Amino acid sequence: MDTSTCFKSLLLAIQQYREARTTQNAAQLQRQVEEFSALKCGPLLSSGQVLLTECMNGLVELAGNPVTSPTLTSTIISLLAQLACDDASREILHCSYNCTSTLAAVIQHHSTTPGEPLVLQCLQVLQKLTYNIRIFQSTNHIHELITFLVANIQSDKDEIILPCLGLMANLCRDNHSVQSHIKSLDNVKSLYRTLINFLAHNSLTVVVFTLSILASLTLNEKVGEKLFDGKNIHQTFQLVFNIIVNGDGTVTRKYSVDLLVDLLKNPKIADYLTRYQHFTACVSQVLGLLQSKDPDSAAKVLELLLAMCGVSGLRLLLCEVVFRPAGPKLKVAAHRQGGGPDVGRKGDAGLALIQWLSSPVDGAESCSLQALQLLTELLEEALGRDTVSDCVLSFTEMLLPVLLGLLRSVDPAHGDARLRKQCRRIAHVSGLLLDILSMSSKCCFYQVSAQLCLSQAGSLLSCCHSNSNELSQLIAEALLKTLALMSKLKQHVKDMETSFYRMLQDQRIVTPLSLALTSHHRERVQRGLSLLFEATPLPDFPSLLLGESIAANNAYRQREAEPVKRLAVQDVPPATILDTSSDSSKSVQCLVDKLQTGLELQEHLKDSRISEIIDVYEQKLSTFTVKEDRLQDLLEAKAKALSQADRLIAQYRLQRAQAEAEACKLGSLLKEAERRGEDLQVELGSQVLEVERSKADMEELLQHNARLQRDSEEHQALKGAYNSLLNRFNESERVLKDLQAAHSSLSRQNDSLRKNHENLQLQHDRMVSALEEREDELRSLQSDLQQKNSDITGLRGELQAEEEKLREKERERGDLEETVEVLRKELNKTEQARKDASIKASSLELQKSQLEQKLKQKEDELSKHSAMISMIHSLSSGKMKCDVNLSL
Repeated sequence: MDTSTCFKSLLLAIQQYREARTTQNAAQLQRQVEEFSALKCGPLLSSGQVLLTECMNGLVELAGNPVTSPTLTSTIISLLAQLACDDASREILHCSYNCTSTLAAVIQHHSTTPGEPLVLQCLQVLQKLTYNIRIFQSTNHIHELITFLVANIQSDKDEIILPCLGLMANLCRDNHSVQSHIKSLDNVKSLYRTLINFLAHNSLTVVVFTLSILASLTLNEKVGEKLFDGKNIHQTFQLVFNIIVNGDGTVTRKYSVDLLVDLLKNPKIADYLTRYQHFTACVSQVLGLLQSKDPDSAAKVLELLLAMCGVSGLRLLLCEVVFRPAGPKLKVAAHRQGGGPDVGRKGDAGLALIQWLSSPVDGAESCSLQALQLLTELLEEALGRDTVSDCVLSFTEMLLPVLLGLLRSVDPAHGDARLRKQCRRIAHVSGLLLDILSMSSKCCFYQVSAQLCLSQAGSLLSCCHSNSNELSQLIAEALLKTLALMSKLKQHVKDMETSFYRMLQDQRIVTPLSLALTSHHRERVQRGLSLLFEATPLPDFPSLLLGESIAANNAYRQREAEPVKRLAVQDVPPATILDTSSDSSKSVQCLVDKLQTGLELQEHLKDSRISEIIDVYEQKLSTFTVKEDRLQDLLEAKAKALSQADRLIAQYRLQRAQAEAEACKLGSLLKEAERRGEDLQVELGSQVLEVERSKADMEELLQHNARLQRDSEEHQALKGAYNSLLNRFNESERVLKDLQAAHSSLSRQNDSLRKNHENLQLQHDRMVSALEEREDELRSLQSDLQQKNSDITGLRGELQAEEEKLREKERERGDLEETVEVLRKELNKTEQARKDASIKASSLELQKSQLEQKLKQKEDELSKHSAMISMIHSLSSGKMKCDVNLSL
């Protein structure tokens, strides 16, 4: 079904259910909601379609209404859970459709029955909806929701404790208002005791949720100092790392990573982690999770590693783990049965990072960008030291082909969203290449070609004129980093210098360069200035266009910064026009004053007519207006001519200065060439001797090259054998995992079958005893049945007499129905006559209103004529004796 048709049908079903809340309308609306959920409209939430917005508002309103049937409410809440598929959709559902308050209201309506499936469903959807979204304390029903959560966390109902803990962890994280409200509750001490008892729970998810809540509420208080002090913090680290590696699922791992990231924000706890003796082993196993194909788990692991890079003492340790071929084994906690797998030695962590780095842009985009940021941080630390290890250099050489493979031409035909992702990746890749180039030897960039950089810069230049300011900034940043990379390599790569100067002289460079020079970011301004210094001496560099673009950007930013839109000030007319027209304007103003007041006009103009005077002055005013317009057009033309002349003069001066500079440069180059020619003649003799020596050295180099070629072939063979062994190892490990999973599932099935057998045996015994009791009851019922049969024969005679009476009543009812039908026809005729009379009455009322309106108009005209006659009489009774015709 088409999306618009589905939206219209759903909107119609919502309207019908609002008007009549019948079972049929509820079933119809539920079918429409199920069809709507089958469309997978999560990405459409950000499109802002009117029909979709109306449908969502209607569904959220029905879900929050207590009168709505629970089945329909459950279906709508399931739809909301399906739509909350990513961070952007969750933000829209929370901010635009107020789903958080609606679900909290549903929980409040059913708070007396917390174990109801609808309440559990609301809690699960709220936990999904509020993840990484800050909920303000002033939001509707939040206080009641917090009270409900606190009460049920301290209850003994296991099925509701877990979703309540997860939702409480979301509400408390980085939310000082909610934390303050919870701390101000009367039963907060009992809540702390309950949470501390949960730390010994057998479910890892409950432990993680509890630690997250305690860290948010008590980290900077006395309770938190006791929980996370130097004696307990190492056990907490071990527990959190074990949960991350051996967690029950993605949700547990996600909240464990968030907990550790929040703990690292505390300087004291970050310092404890730098001194944690098992840190290297723990990080090795965490890095082993990157070998999985789950982008969500990989994104959380990379987020944790980036947070660790923010701590100076941990970044060096991370470098040692990442750039080492394999990590040591991490011993898991004793309470885990069977022990966890040794994922620290599954493979090289650097290879896993490179695999996520080269993931497609349409898939795990966040993983690719996070891997780029992590490698930038780690390589900056590793290459910035005085001595660089061989492992880091070999990793850099392995990383370079992957990074260069990511520098591909962008295509704007795929849409702005894909273009935005590609530009973001290109900017990160170019920045990482620049960092490697500035900290390591330039000879490792022999794989970079001028054609690659030229095609990359050309494709970015073709996309730089975008309507979106954010996209323009991303394209400009990616382009300037690419040009900075070309600038670094222009002396070391063939044809790179020519390609670089060719790009700088392209007029399309003006837009990204002006955006960089007027940016708020220091790095962009510095990169733009360095490129500007290299581009200014070039003959065809569009400096004038750059100046105009910078001025336009500054003007646009100034207009955006103004709090109130100011009114434009009109241009002041030239002084000459004011001087020439000052006398006439004064006389015209004087005449206007006299006409308005009615005084002195009859004393000075006794023999003239007022209409003729007005015509004369109107002609003079029109003449002056025409003259003023012509003078204004001449002034504008002169101003344009002057600005053009100034621009041409500036261009001429610039070209002349460039020509003089080129002439001086050519003269100096000619002198230098003559001097070098003489020097080269002297060096030529020595070079002949050097050529003879070089021939001998060439023969030795050829022999050495042959030996190196043989070594390279052996290296390639060994690399192929290593790859095959690595593939076999990975396959064996995967089979082992499958077998372990199958063994655990079979063990669980065996336990459940044993329990079912015992239950069935008990049921069999109970059924045997119940069967004996039923046989006794059957015998007594047979005797009762015989007694009832004798009673039935007596009642049948009475029934026949009653049937005769019923037939008589039926005949009387038929007669009454015929009488009612005759009365109904007469009533219809009376109703039709009443309608005709009402129509005639309405037409008479319309005619009456029209006549009253015409009468009012006539009265207005009569009053106007009376006023005119009175004014004529007043004028004729004055000092003027002769007849004066007034033009009204």
